[in-house]
Amino acid sequence: MSGGRRGFWRGGVDDVRQVSRGWRWGHRAQVPRSAQPWVPESESTVFRSDWARTRPAIAAREVVQRAGLEPVFRSSVRTHVQGLDILDRLEGPVIFAANHASHLDTPLVLLSLPDRWRRRTAVAAAADYFFDTWWRAVGSSVLFNTFPIDRRGGTMATTPGEVLEEGWSLLIFPEGTRSQDGWMGRFRMGAAYLAHAHDVPVVPVAHRGTFAAMPRGRSWPAPGRRQLTVRFGEPLRAREGESVRDFAARVRDGVAVLLDEDSTTWWEARRRAAAGATPDPSGPRVAQWRRLWEQSASPEVEPTGRRLVAWRRDRS
Repeated sequence: MSGGRRGFWRGGVDDVRQVSRGWRWGHRAQVPRSAQPWVPESESTVFRSDWARTRPAIAAREVVQRAGLEPVFRSSVRTHVQGLDILDRLEGPVIFAANHASHLDTPLVLLSLPDRWRRRTAVAAAADYFFDTWWRAVGSSVLFNTFPIDRRGGTMATTPGEVLEEGWSLLIFPEGTRSQDGWMGRFRMGAAYLAHAHDVPVVPVAHRGTFAAMPRGRSWPAPGRRQLTVRFGEPLRAREGESVRDFAARVRDGVAVLLDEDSTTWWEARRRAAAGATPDPSGPRVAQWRRLWEQSASPEVEPTGRRLVAWRRDRS
């Protein structure tokens, strides 16, 4: 009898498994996707953010940044800023083009800017990440004055060109996403195209230490107030007859020279740049653990602000 019962239950379980394998879970189509007719994806209008550049929003953001963001940021990391004097020779708007390694990059660049620049700078943010929910869209717009840029084909409520035409400077990360290992990736041509089309200069920005302080996967900076450095370079303009592709490469080279300067000295970096021997900012072609290990070290500066080299190696 017991054997019969076991056989009955075993047979029942087998029947359920067989049915589940053939059941159309979620009403899946029986026709393979490759054989289905092509249907264009429906376009969705991304959350509007033009309200974040109105006077009330600017006033609210000033309070939030000064009373909330900046104290928290300064208590979590240490910063060292170089090159702000170049902004004294500019009127704006400009496009700040920076490498992208961490969610710390945006507050680092914004809080390093003089007040008159910070208050008139908007941040390009991925629509599919920062504007996928209303609360994230509102929060990022209030805190950082973000506006969405398209990465998946949606319809933008505001374009970067419109923001530039309104007299706002832009902070753009041409890599399009955060680095996986702290080294710089391929630059897309969006920033160069905007500068080319609207005749505005691009200010290259290079920073180090944000990956070590808060890499992908961390929701808060590492303990110990890691050191961050950021440098602003000489403005670049598209030359007459220069293609967008060539200008984008020149912008990337500008960031690469700043990274080299920050890790060595101004003279060494300029000498290598003149010889066309600036180190590749995408890093050495070695094992992934070695790439991660090198980027896990925070840059060091003396109490007076002068940079120290944690370890010296031949870069020539």
